[in-house]
Amino acid sequence: MDFIKEFFNKVKSNKLIKAELIVILFSLVLGTLLHFTYEWSGENLFVGSFSAVNESVWEHLKLVFFPMLIAAIVEYFFVKDVANNYVEAKTIGIFTAIFFIVVTFFTYSGIIGTSIIAIDILIFIISIILGEYIAYKLMKRKDESTVATEVLSIIILTFLFICFVIFTYLPPEVNLFRDVMKGIYGIGNIL
Repeated sequence: MDFIKEFFNKVKSNKLIKAELIVILFSLVLGTLLHFTYEWSGENLFVGSFSAVNESVWEHLKLVFFPMLIAAIVEYFFVKDVANNYVEAKTIGIFTAIFFIVVTFFTYSGIIGTSIIAIDILIFIISIILGEYIAYKLMKRKDESTVATEVLSIIILTFLFICFVIFTYLPPEVNLFRDVMKGIYGIGNIL
């Protein structure tokens, strides 16, 4: 019981922890909604750029990338005075979440020969929590940020953003991009 009481006391007194918990909740809710927004929009091509357009692993990575990126941009204005290495920490956190999904999904589904939706949802939840936890730990370190590392981080996030959009419409034909239900790649035959 003391551990729980200590945790809540720490949350009350720590602006960065509060912000990270809000970011986790926001990312989980928005990520869940982005699973359905393409269909809800009547399969609008613009909405498809940042929403899952099929049941491939790649399209489900958008459910982590875009909410975490949006949350990072907004959160910066609230925690910039208490967070070190912010841009680098968030980039590493987002990359960790994406990496965790790819590795755990293909490992477990490869071992058992199929995927299980409950495990997939759990992987989604853990990936966001893990990514934000790592970002938090990096933001609590001494300030090691340089202009070069910030620029590199922004380049990495921009590259990922561009890849998510382009590969929605022009995906490589490899398993990462393959819709496991329909066997299609990307948004389908639009071009």
